[in-house]
Amino acid sequence: MKTKLKPRTIGEVRREGFAALRERLGIADMARFLQLFDSGSGDYTKERYAWLEGETVDEIAERIQRREGQNG
Repeated sequence: MKTKLKPRTIGEVRREGFAALRERLGIADMARFLQLFDSGSGDYTKERYAWLEGETVDEIAERIQRREGQNG
């Protein structure tokens, strides 16, 4: 007979995840690990449109090709 697993809530997953990290890494390294996942701030999509305002696809492609030529 198969046993059905009850899906965990987000809160349960968070608690168990922190517990696993703390057990495996210790408090200090757990904190350092979590710092790797900073979501940052701002609105990237809005900022990207501002950076590219007025440029055509061809101009952007040309700039990319120039950069690749400098690195190659």
